[in-house]
Amino acid sequence: MTTPDISLQDKVAVITGGGAGIGRAIALCFASVGADVVIADRIPERCEEVVSRVDALGGNALSAPCDASDSEQVRAMVQAARTHFGRIDILVNNVGGVTPKVFKDQSEQAWRRIIDLNLISLLATTSAVIPQMIEGQRGGSIINVSSIEGSRAAPNYAVYGACKAGMLNFTRSMALELADHGIRVNAIAPDYTVTPGIRGNVKGPVDPATWWQPGAEHEALTARRIPLGRPGVDTECGNVAVFLASAMSDYVTGATIPVDGGSWASGGWIRNRAGEWSLTGEF
Repeated sequence: MTTPDISLQDKVAVITGGGAGIGRAIALCFASVGADVVIADRIPERCEEVVSRVDALGGNALSAPCDASDSEQVRAMVQAARTHFGRIDILVNNVGGVTPKVFKDQSEQAWRRIIDLNLISLLATTSAVIPQMIEGQRGGSIINVSSIEGSRAAPNYAVYGACKAGMLNFTRSMALELADHGIRVNAIAPDYTVTPGIRGNVKGPVDPATWWQPGAEHEALTARRIPLGRPGVDTECGNVAVFLASAMSDYVTGATIPVDGGSWASGGWIRNRAGEWSLTGEF
């Protein structure tokens, strides 16, 4: 029996939205197992903070601020990564987000912005990175951070859910198109995960001291709704991303891995107030 190879030594990873939340956790997890990382985030202060954390781990990181929905900025970021490190082996498409609102009350500008943020960013970055991976002839791993909302109905998040569903289909299609080049394409699908955005820290540096804190009733409902009884932690997504980027998953492509505490598997069943499973949670 051989020892599993979880090392990312001599690998270069680009992480969009890498300055906070799940993207930041993935970047730090990658760095902890030897990868060089490129932090692409629209907030420069967040890029610099993650770079400093990677430096403290003894790793190498590049701050590359950009708006991932802007193709020109993305191409410039990818070229900077290529110039600095010489190649790109791993891409994590992590940029995304949404504010809940009924679709009929959204302006065209609002829903186009959701599409830009959650789907166009995926297409723009993947389009810019694929030629670099193919030219390097080293294969590669593309990891798309989708959501549980991509595989179930998402009232008040309809456009976001449609984008995430599109991301899952794109993942499978790219897995086939890129297989001959040794490039694997997979997705992870989180549910409720504690991140700065979830806690109201949307702009500026990540500052947990400013975060909204849930009350006891909110925490109790979360514990009932999620089978494992708690919100997700961003590093749990990071750990799965490390697996998908490493040699341990060399025969895995076109897959979506839920990182959701069992929420997708529950199919709407939640614990009621007595701790019994029901479809409403109220009796």
